[in-house]
Amino acid sequence: MCRHLAYVGPPVPLSDLLFEAPHALARQAECPRRQTSGTTNPDGWGVAWYVDGDATPDRYRTVTPIWDDRAFADRAHALCSSAFLAAARLASPGASLVDTGNAPFVAGGWSFSLNGVVHGFRDGAGDALRARVRADRLASVVGDADTEVLFALVLQHLDDGTRPEDALARVVREVLAMTTGRLNLLLTDGTAIYATRVGNSLVHRESVVVSEPTDDAPGWTDVPDHSLVTMTGHGTRTTAL
Repeated sequence: MCRHLAYVGPPVPLSDLLFEAPHALARQAECPRRQTSGTTNPDGWGVAWYVDGDATPDRYRTVTPIWDDRAFADRAHALCSSAFLAAARLASPGASLVDTGNAPFVAGGWSFSLNGVVHGFRDGAGDALRARVRADRLASVVGDADTEVLFALVLQHLDDGTRPEDALARVVREVLAMTTGRLNLLLTDGTAIYATRVGNSLVHRESVVVSEPTDDAPGWTDVPDHSLVTMTGHGTRTTAL
C-alpha cells in the first residue's frame, strides 16, 4: 500500500535515493520487503523537491510506475536538492488512476503523502472527513483520493497555528475515531520531516525517513507502530501517538 520517502539534509542528486541506492524507492516500489498490503506499487508515482530561494517545491507526478520511468531517472541525476518527498502508489480500491491523484500533494511550502488507507472512505468515512474541512480548504480538493482529504485536514490545523507534528497526530486521531485504517502520514516543509507510523512500516536514518531501508548498511531505526517521528536539524525525536 504505497512506499514513500522524505529527505532533508545536504544537497544530493534525487537519483541517489530514488533510483540508485541498493533498495532505492524505485526498487522497493517494485519489490517491497516490508509492505503490509499488495505486492507492488504500479499506479504511478511522484516527487516534490525544494530549490533554494523558491517558496514552493517543484513537483513531478505520473501514472507510469517509478521503475519504468527511465526519462525521469535520467533527469534525476541533474536535480540536486537539500529536501524532497517522493511516493510510489498502490491506489486504494475505487480510486481514479490519474496523476493528480498521486502524492506528493503540495500546498504553499508543504508536501504531503499517505502510505496507507482510510477504511470505508467510499462508504461514508470520506464524506464524514470532508465535512470536517472548512470551505476554503475543501475547494482545493480536486480528486477522489483519501490522501488529498487528509492533507486538507492537516493544512486546516496548520492554518489554526497547530504545530506540524500535532497536526498529523490530530488527523490520525480524527480518522481513528470514526473508522480504521493504516495511516503513515509524511509531511515536510523543506526544513524538517514529520511522519506517523500506524499500520505500515517506517524507518529513519540520518536525513531520511522512508517506508523501508534503502540499503543494508547499519544505522536504520524502526519507528514503533502508533508513533510520530520528527526530524529537524537538531536531531530526530520519536513520540507515541
